[in-house]
Amino acid sequence: MTVTLADVAARAGVSAATVSRVLNSNYPVAEATRDRVLRAVAELEYVANGPASALAAATSDLVGILVNDVADPFFGVLASAVQAEMSDGGGPGGEKLAVVCNTGGSPERELTYLTLLHRQRAGAVVLTGGAVEDSAHTAALAARIARLAAAGTQVVLCGRPPLPAAAAGAHAAEAPAANGPRAAGRAAARAVGAGPAPLTVAFDNRGGARALTEHLVGLGHRRIGCVAGPERLTTTRHRLEGHRAALAAHGVEDAPGRTVHGAYDRASGYAAAHELLRRDDRLTAVVAANDTVALGVCAALRERGLRVPEDVSVAGFDDLPFSADAVPALTTVRLPLGHAGALAGRLAMGREPAPPAGVTLLSSELVIRNSTAPL
Repeated sequence: MTVTLADVAARAGVSAATVSRVLNSNYPVAEATRDRVLRAVAELEYVANGPASALAAATSDLVGILVNDVADPFFGVLASAVQAEMSDGGGPGGEKLAVVCNTGGSPERELTYLTLLHRQRAGAVVLTGGAVEDSAHTAALAARIARLAAAGTQVVLCGRPPLPAAAAGAHAAEAPAANGPRAAGRAAARAVGAGPAPLTVAFDNRGGARALTEHLVGLGHRRIGCVAGPERLTTTRHRLEGHRAALAAHGVEDAPGRTVHGAYDRASGYAAAHELLRRDDRLTAVVAANDTVALGVCAALRERGLRVPEDVSVAGFDDLPFSADAVPALTTVRLPLGHAGALAGRLAMGREPAPPAGVTLLSSELVIRNSTAPL
């Protein structure tokens, strides 16, 4: 449902003229009143329309790229590949301005950036990395994506699964209660159907994790520790499911104490490895959430006087640029990050046909190097 100037005025308890003065900064307004109006604008996610109705759905040459951590090579490769597609002025629509938005892994910041990009009438938005598995956040995310689509913005999810089908009614949770659930549902359906549907470029995290653990089992390892990523993140869940499926298929015990969750950084890998060995000092292998975490695991093992891979095999995930140069070189799962980012960029720019059902699943590849060895 489109939020109007009158809606903002009613929420703030002022006249529409006062709201206009605050937004245009063309007339003095008391500070307390100004704060009240701006708070109403933020709460309702109001986007000021142009004077002509034709301008209401106009989009700019701005493209937003949302990343969890701009310093993480995983997101750096993705964002760089997306941005490269924005710089191809020879394609439809000409060159675009790509803006990288660093969420810091915060679901609230993700939603805030989507609102800001909506206000700027972004031509496209690419959301990268895993999604938080929280029903309230998923509904709010779907609502913002629907509003972007209604304004003509193409949204691409890159490195995360598509939105759940049930999220199509996400606006219902934000609609005024007086309108009733049916009216809210109709408003959501209209918003979702009013613009381009979000497209998805996903990775086969389950298949990659399963192949990695089967590799370790094939080397004779049975006491395998797992340093998983943050809980309630789709990437974490999918990789854990693949790991556990491999253990189950080969009759290997999945002891609860052999899994520790942490952030996708070196410090978490270091701390998690110490915790795993405190719980079971007879571990012979560790699978890490990603390659950066694997470096922290290796550091902790060295500190304890253990050799990689002679005493403990270590495996990462993603095949980040430094993985082949680590000592020892990391066994890992290669994700086609550059290809995924470029594909997401082309989809965002309308230079690539939409995939069947709007989803492209990119396969992973097991890369065996020197950090794993037979037991």
